[in-house]
Amino acid sequence: MTGELRGAFEPADPDFARRTRESFSRQGAMAHLGAVLGRIEPGFVEIAAAYRPELSQQHGFFHAGIVATVADSAGGYAAYTLFPADAGVLTVEFKVNLMAPADGERIVAAGRVIRTGRTITVAQFDVHVEKGGRRTHCATGLQTIMRIVGRAAVQG
Repeated sequence: MTGELRGAFEPADPDFARRTRESFSRQGAMAHLGAVLGRIEPGFVEIAAAYRPELSQQHGFFHAGIVATVADSAGGYAAYTLFPADAGVLTVEFKVNLMAPADGERIVAAGRVIRTGRTITVAQFDVHVEKGGRRTHCATGLQTIMRIVGRAAVQG
């Protein structure tokens, strides 16, 4: 179950896309932000959020915390696509590099698994902000994710 490039992973659950969408639909934080789940592939997920003033910082850009929150979910769900049906997902740690102001109409976070193991998965995420038909790479990061099995409170 390891691979180095997108498309190189085999999901443990053939119904991974439906399961991922169902889990995402239960995320109160993503609903609160107005985030939507886009592409889902084994080891890859995209999540987008449209700009609203409530998601901004003092200069009118997307707040870094919002960018990081959406990115965390993108990487976590990328890992989740590879997990067995009875597993849950929790982020252990992540690091975000903010490379440009998230000044735009929408952010799109793409999470991709770099390597997955029995318990720990490492994912990378990239966030682009879209404005006037242009995309700017505004953030990138690395994440460690834990697969949780056997804990009823942390499933799906």
